[in-house]
Amino acid sequence: MAQLKKQLGLMDVFAVAAGAMISSGLFVLPAIAFAKSGPAVILAYFFASILVLPSVLSKAELATAMPRAGGTYFFVERSLGPVWGLFGGMAGWFSLALKSAFAVVGMAVFVKVLIVALFGGQLSTWHLRLIAAVCCLAFTILNVLSVKQTGRLQAVLVGALLAILAVFVFLGSRGVEAARFKGFLDKGWGAAFATAGLVFVSFGGLTKVASIAEEVKNPGRNLPVGMLLAWFVVTIFYVGVVIVTVGLVDGGELADSLTPISLAASKFMGTWGFAILGVAAITAFVTTANGGILAASRAPMAMSRDRLLPPVLARVNERFKTPHTSVMVTGGFMIVSIVFLDIESLVKTASTLMIILFTLANASVIIMRESRIQSYRPKFKSPLYPYVHIAAIIAYVALIVDMGRVPLLITGGFVAVSAGWFGLYVYKRVGRASAVMHVVERVTDRELKTVTLEDELRDILIERDEITEDRFDKLIRECAILDVDGRTSAEEVFGKVAEILEASLDTNRYVLSEKFLHREAEGGTVVQPGFAIPHIVVDGERKFEVVLVRCREGIEFAHAAEPVRIMFVLAGSRDERNYHLRALMAIAQIAQEKDFEQRWLDARDAAGIRNLILLSARKRDAAS
Repeated sequence: MAQLKKQLGLMDVFAVAAGAMISSGLFVLPAIAFAKSGPAVILAYFFASILVLPSVLSKAELATAMPRAGGTYFFVERSLGPVWGLFGGMAGWFSLALKSAFAVVGMAVFVKVLIVALFGGQLSTWHLRLIAAVCCLAFTILNVLSVKQTGRLQAVLVGALLAILAVFVFLGSRGVEAARFKGFLDKGWGAAFATAGLVFVSFGGLTKVASIAEEVKNPGRNLPVGMLLAWFVVTIFYVGVVIVTVGLVDGGELADSLTPISLAASKFMGTWGFAILGVAAITAFVTTANGGILAASRAPMAMSRDRLLPPVLARVNERFKTPHTSVMVTGGFMIVSIVFLDIESLVKTASTLMIILFTLANASVIIMRESRIQSYRPKFKSPLYPYVHIAAIIAYVALIVDMGRVPLLITGGFVAVSAGWFGLYVYKRVGRASAVMHVVERVTDRELKTVTLEDELRDILIERDEITEDRFDKLIRECAILDVDGRTSAEEVFGKVAEILEASLDTNRYVLSEKFLHREAEGGTVVQPGFAIPHIVVDGERKFEVVLVRCREGIEFAHAAEPVRIMFVLAGSRDERNYHLRALMAIAQIAQEKDFEQRWLDARDAAGIRNLILLSARKRDAAS
């Protein structure tokens, strides 16, 4: 599988997340929201920010555990299965691509408004569509050529945008009139909460940065910090800008405006203020469109990697290290939407799909945690689990119902198409088991013959944590694992271990068994309660083997007060004595890790035990 290059740092994550939020939600929507709730629109933006926070936390957790291209698609597919994964991938792509196309159209509209305001000219609808299509093509080419340059452009644009908004808030706050906030809650708390549902979509782009997690350096730190920083900063700017706008503009004038923030700027800076904030709005739409193509294009690529879509979409350009085919398909869809479709009528559907994806993301966290997969190890864990996630799911379902009949019917169509495509194309190509199957196993206490996520998540974490495997890791990958049922004796276990090692050590099993028993008689190998490291020397050269033994009920050792549940069995020739000491040091570091014993006992099967060792945070031995 072709890998994407890790080129994006913390500020790139912040810029993509922030840029995806600041567009029509700030420069157009406040006027519509004010008409519904009056000055309480300020509370509506604050409530919407709080409402999106559970999804920010959930996606930050999932992205640090599974930093792979595709974001929500990848999380949903691995937790809920391929049908929901297909729906999540297609819905996420459709939603983000349409919203990005809408941002490009919004940019063209602002260009028209500026031209009319400053020069008195006029542009036709087709002129606007042509401008938008050309801009979309430029963003597409940029995304094909370089992720790094795309991220750099995004950072510059977002920085400039935030600087302009900061000046707007600072200068505009001097002219704010308290009288304009009179009757703050005249329309009631209900109107404020309903308006929060309307402006909630303004924050939706924040979590899309998870789609580019595979291209982020140090994702365990940069993703959650970048996402939470973007949420905090943009919330401050949203609330601050709306307060200033409401405090500067007469209510009736504000409710009828298509450019409320530019209108507010004109109150204290005149025509130049209108123009500067118009340019800021255009910049905001550019960041949304540019970041949208970057994030949206990763969903088809991820689905293609997983054989849910044709393989051509997974191709990565050898020179630029970008998913060029997926980027071009996404850009092409956006251009077609801009030129031929009534995008505004589709954006509400895109918003409904986005809220559904938020619901699935919160459900994914619950499923992944309850599956108790050993290899699910997020660097960041969302707090107050599971209460925040359950509350968020309930709130999002209420928002979905409020979106209306048509978006719900279109969403149902997406589910039906996903199920149909699964039956026609995917069913015979995919054999992965999702995390929900692990939950079923645990609840029903039945062993399901499925391919586990353990190994895939293990390999992702090895890449994430930049673990360079040493000789001990290689031994663990290949070693036998003995999972013993019921209480037993050390003598019986040594007999089974000897039988396992007979061929690889080229030594009779009875000789090996006697060596283990003799070593135990010379001095106990139980190094701490419940933990033993039996080790013997065998004849020959270049021989060294490891066997892992688990017995939940316990193994009885003659000189141990407590039964042994964890055994690392070592057997090697005399010339491997130095390595024997290194292996003991590795085991000592593993045993000291937090909750090691509990993780060992909770491991689902032999694969879980093996991955527990391979993912340990011990210091690797470069010399071996």
